[in-house]
Amino acid sequence: MHVMRKLLGAAMGVVAFCAGAATPASAAASTVEPTLVLLHGKVWTEDPAHPEAQAVALGGSRILAVGSDAAISRLVTHGTRVIDLKGRRVVPGFNDSHVHFLQGGMALTSVQLGDANSPGELRARVADYARKLPKGAWITDGNWDHQRWTPAELPTHALIDEVTPDNPVLVWRLDGHMALANALAMKLAGIDRNTADVAGGEIVRDANGDPTGILKDAATGLVQRVMPPPSEAQQDRAMDAALSEAGRHGVTSVQDMVDSTVDTDGPRRMALFERFHRAGRLTVRLYASAPLQRWQDLAELGIQAGFGDPMFRIGNLKSFADGALGSATALMKDPYANRPDYRGIATGDLLDPRHMHDDLVGAAKAGLQVSIHAIGDRANHDVLDLIEQAEKAVPGGRNRFRIEHAQHLDPADIARFGQLGVAASMQPYHAIDDGRWAEQLIGHERARSSYAWRTLLDTGATLAFGSDWPVAPLDPILGIYAAVSRRTLDGAHPDGWIPEQRISVAEAVHAYTMGSAAAEHMDDEKGSLVAGKLADLVVLSADIFTVPAEQIRQTRVDLTICDGNVVYDASR
Repeated sequence: MHVMRKLLGAAMGVVAFCAGAATPASAAASTVEPTLVLLHGKVWTEDPAHPEAQAVALGGSRILAVGSDAAISRLVTHGTRVIDLKGRRVVPGFNDSHVHFLQGGMALTSVQLGDANSPGELRARVADYARKLPKGAWITDGNWDHQRWTPAELPTHALIDEVTPDNPVLVWRLDGHMALANALAMKLAGIDRNTADVAGGEIVRDANGDPTGILKDAATGLVQRVMPPPSEAQQDRAMDAALSEAGRHGVTSVQDMVDSTVDTDGPRRMALFERFHRAGRLTVRLYASAPLQRWQDLAELGIQAGFGDPMFRIGNLKSFADGALGSATALMKDPYANRPDYRGIATGDLLDPRHMHDDLVGAAKAGLQVSIHAIGDRANHDVLDLIEQAEKAVPGGRNRFRIEHAQHLDPADIARFGQLGVAASMQPYHAIDDGRWAEQLIGHERARSSYAWRTLLDTGATLAFGSDWPVAPLDPILGIYAAVSRRTLDGAHPDGWIPEQRISVAEAVHAYTMGSAAAEHMDDEKGSLVAGKLADLVVLSADIFTVPAEQIRQTRVDLTICDGNVVYDASR
């Protein structure tokens, strides 16, 4: 509590921003000279009144004007930098609605297991990484995926114990809901055959009742509590890597999500973000979250959703209802196809719905935003019920509740997103990844309403697209390709997995720009290229609106401009 007060108190002294203070275009043009002008392009504005343009003029951190080459050229002065787009496509800066930003940076600087195609390859990579570490140093992150293996069996601690005798290991499955610990890490955590499971989690055991090393959801906290926090130098390296990755992919805004209901790294993360912000080192806009259970800490300080300035804002709260399908912890209404006696795992939050309801209502009354992780159809149904009750208790339409992932839905629940004004914060890449194996777990019929983008849009929902990085690549172009094609990564569905849920390129871009901006209460400030809005935009190597769908994923980012500054230039 003291740490949170101290950090947020410091933040109050350095960030002050009025979201309604955008300068009108006419006033801006008469008082501000353009600092950067982009000419001779194809500009997708996301402005329904003027959807296409040729050129854009920026004045510092704001857009001065959008229009024809002739009109914008007249604004150029001696001090204006001019970029000739040479016909290239421009879109608003991409806004990733769901990332674990520092964790993504840490993953870039740790052992790389995401494309390990067998248990042996995982073991070899862990062994090679361990040889470079001092005794006692932890091996973390990893993002392995057993669904790449044949057979798709979970690893055990025995796989890596021999190559990590002096280094404790907790490496995560890519969905962040299951991890593999080695024997040393379990010893440090006091995990053995007598350790009881924790609410909202599972210690996977072998036929003899001994832990295999696989820990699911809340059970991972048993090891996390004995892990040392990363050093400031490690955090700085990770943050620099994450910022570089965002720029490379045209991501100008990210909405950072806590990792669990008991995320204890939040204060350190907030301090890191604020330190980078004070030093002028942020090259992406950050909207950071805290666990829902901490809502009173923020409310007592007068913090509301969107507190901060355009570069760093807080006031979002994250809760969890279940786990993930790949870890078989998503909470389903009916049993898993391969486990007729099992329906997944509800988190501690959802196991106490009355307390969760009170938290939702309290946070909404305090003006805070709540985003709830729900993947299984039962989890989504129960969360929609809780949100409906909270909306009745705190009416007015200002809450902008969100469901993160919203992956597997009961068809009867889909229209409720639009009816309740709940943003569906979804990650399209997951569909072309999970689509390789999802039907083995839930069957074809339930899969037909999985990643139901088309039906959600048709029933009035707001789609906010993101990546869940580092669970998936921080690459909106790849996400757009996934949303448009639904071609699974294994090539098994050339016409798309559940093709009736495909959406258009324009709809996918909208979800990555205006949809994500609306989900964070910033649609008046960003998400479209309109005079007065924040100067965030991306120049692409190809026109994703006209190339064949299968070629979208080959498009690259040529320029990323955030806050009026070029933060990534592929030519350099």
